[in-house]
Parts: sequence; structure tokens; C-alpha cells
Amino acid sequence: MPKNYDVIIAGSGTAGLYAALNLPEELKILILSKRELTLCNSALAQGGIAGVYNSPEDNVQLHQNDTMIAGGFKNNTETVHILVTEAAKDIQALLDLGVDFDRKPDGTLHRTLEGGHCRHRIFHHKDATGFEILTKLLAKVQTLPNVDILENTYMCGIHRTSTGFSVDTWKDGANASFNSHFLILATGGIGRVYEFTTNSAIATGDGITMAYELGADIKNLSLVQFHPTAFNNRHTRECFLISEAVRGEGAYLLNKNGERFMQNYDDRLELAPRDVVSHAIILESRKLDSTEFYIDITHKDPEFIKQRFPMIYENLLKQGYDLTRDRVPIFPCQHYLMGGINVDRFARTKIDNMYACGECSHTGVHGNNRLASNSLLEALVFSRRAAGDIASKAKALGDEFEDYEFPKVDASEHIPHGIRTEIRRIMQQSYFVIPDPKGAVEGFERIKEIRSMLATGNYIVDSDYIEAKSLATVAYLILKEVI
Repeated sequence: MPKNYDVIIAGSGTAGLYAALNLPEELKILILSKRELTLCNSALAQGGIAGVYNSPEDNVQLHQNDTMIAGGFKNNTETVHILVTEAAKDIQALLDLGVDFDRKPDGTLHRTLEGGHCRHRIFHHKDATGFEILTKLLAKVQTLPNVDILENTYMCGIHRTSTGFSVDTWKDGANASFNSHFLILATGGIGRVYEFTTNSAIATGDGITMAYELGADIKNLSLVQFHPTAFNNRHTRECFLISEAVRGEGAYLLNKNGERFMQNYDDRLELAPRDVVSHAIILESRKLDSTEFYIDITHKDPEFIKQRFPMIYENLLKQGYDLTRDRVPIFPCQHYLMGGINVDRFARTKIDNMYACGECSHTGVHGNNRLASNSLLEALVFSRRAAGDIASKAKALGDEFEDYEFPKVDASEHIPHGIRTEIRRIMQQSYFVIPDPKGAVEGFERIKEIRSMLATGNYIVDSDYIEAKSLATVAYLILKEVI
């Protein structure tokens, strides 16, 4: 028999954990973690969390303006206003949880600058802010008696019932179903639809795919952000990110001739927003017929660099580069998704009692391009608002649950080898930084064939199938918007 919960949260990143912390303690909650609890994009966030908090020289209007400028003024002004005005509340909540933001010698909180910001408003823990926040949230959630957590558990189906939702899961070759009145999707991004990404291995768009299949609105999935300064090691799919904050602290971008070039593309130079810098690198690459680019902060004090960017420094040393002495090879790669499951100001989807938070959602706050360090903030603000909305409804729903039995799939064949690799190749070639219109049309036709094959074939529903179906659906939705 399925086990019953008041709320199921799919995803154990910042958005999922913070939602659980803000839900009433009398509600029974299940958190589904696709892999181990700290494998998520939240844990990889380096730069920090943006917000106006006890800042006499800053104000929410300036933060709102910077967010709108970075987003090309295509942002949802209502949700942007919510984001910037409620930032202080959630930054204080993190401090209350013991999140160890860096401080100045006098004990006050240190704020750094990143591209697109007109003020120093980025709170950070060295260069591993996401991991610091995630581990503190996780430590607190694990003490809550009303919360169950299942690790290494894939969500493979969602069915709407008369009392809420039934969720089918797959773990270690076995299926199990769970019922809930409310469902929060906090499943992260779509980075693994590309050959090269800064995203973690879980980022295959599962929540977006299942929401789409359930009838939710998916909006602006083609608004993909490519980070300009990923470490250029084309030997691994997951590219190590060299944070925006390195440029914020004064690093230069150099072409193959060792020359700075951003002055030819934007007056903000290296501190232009990410999409501008990525476009500039691609245009410079075409001009010089070279993918050889570097980030250089060697003109700064070596001890400052080691103290400010310890994780980046150590990771680059392992690759044979000393950030204090060497120019480091970089090139743009997939980083973030601005679109997703469309939600309102309380993270509500068009499907009653289903919510989406974090990178899988589309709140509209980012517009056409995310301003650096607004992502962790968005995850906190709107997951808290989702939790508050659920709290206001929960008592009216009662204790009844409708059971649903998911169809049994009698199959013995695995999906064909290389399906995910082909999808990634199509996306990398047709829709990267500056899209290839002809390639996008041709790629879309092949993606449709792959989706149809996966939908009609008699394949074993395991982790390979779940992720391939998600990647095919995400690629289909992206290319459908742009052709």
C-alpha cells in the first residue's frame, strides 16, 4: 500500500530543504532525493547570495534595477519586487541557522561585487556559499521528526488523484508509490542536456518533464544561461566553474594573444552580465578563429586570492594551474535555466496544490538573463512563500487519500546505447550561446523521433530511461520555442 504524506517535496537542494523548514511541523513531509543529499546544483554555487541587508549604501530599488537590466527588462516586475524586498528576511533566517558568511576584521558581514551589480551586495562563504547554505539547511531538516528523506530515489511518474497526487518512485530496481495532498517540485536544472555544463549529474530536467506531462505550463525553456568562465577542460562533461566573483575581484579576460578584449564589446568590461560576456567570447573566438581564452587575476595579492577563493585555487592546482601565477583557460558552457515550470508569486503552478521552486521553476524574476547570485535568493524566497501558501490550505483538506496503482511495465529491453549522448550533441551544436537556426530545425526533427521512440518502445523504466526521456523532452521544448 502507498504511504501517505501531507506534502511530497521532489528535490533536496536549497529550495526543497527550505520549503520543508518553513512548512508547519504538524504536516508529514517526504523529501525525495534523486541521488546523495549533497549532489545538486545548490551545492556547486560558488559566488554567493545577493540581497540588501543592513546596507546603508544600498537599497532594494538598486537591486531591482540591476536585476531588470541584466534580464533585458523582460522580467516579471511583481516577482522581482518580491525577491529584492524579502531578501533581508531570508538572509537573516540563514544567519539564524548558523550559515557562516564571511566577515570583515571588525566582525561585520563582508559583501563582494559581481557582474551586473552596482553595489557590493553579495554575501558569501569563501567561494563555496551554496555548499555552506545547503549543509546548514540539511542539518536542520534532518532533526525534524515530521520529515522523512529518501536518498537515491528517482521520481518516475506523477498521477493526479481526487485527494492530491500519487508519486511513483524507482530505487535499486524496485518501485514504490507515495500519496500526498501537496507536491513541491524542486528538481533543479537541465544542464545535462548539453555536452558541457557546470551542473551536477542530477540536472536532467525530470521535474519539468513530469510537470509538462501532467499539463503544467512550461515557459521560456529556451532562455538558457551560458557561464562565460568555465574551466576549459573538454575532457569531462561537468565543467568546473570559475566564479563570477573572480571577475568581481578584478580578474581580466584575455584572448589567445594575451589581450583584454571586452572593451570592444561592452563598456562594463569584465563586469558585464554573463550573457554579454559569453556572446563577446564567442564573437572574439570567431574573429580570431580560436577557442583559446583565459582569466587572469595574477595582478592581485596571492594571499588574498588564496583566502578569497580557496576551493577554486585548490581545484585548479589539481588541474596544473596556480590561480595566483597562471592565466587559466576558460570558455563558456551551460550554466543555468531562466525558464521552467511557470508559477505565480507563491510558486503555484496551474495545477491545484502543485508548486515549483528553484531552478526548475519560472517565476519571471530573471527575465532573459539571470543576474549573478540571484538564484539562491530566488530558491529561498519562493520556496518559503510556497510553504506559507500550503500552510494556509492544509487544514481544509482532511486526512483522506486516494490510492492509485501505477501500471506495471513488463519489459526486458534497455534503451539503445548512446541516446543521451546524441541529444547532448544536438543541443551543443544547435543551441549554444549564439544559436544555429538551421541546426535547430534539423535537431528538432531528430529529437521528435527520439521522444516518440522512448514513448512507444517497450523499455525498462530505470534510471537510464527516466533521464533519457527527460532530456529528450527538455530538448524538444527548448527547440520548439526557437524554430
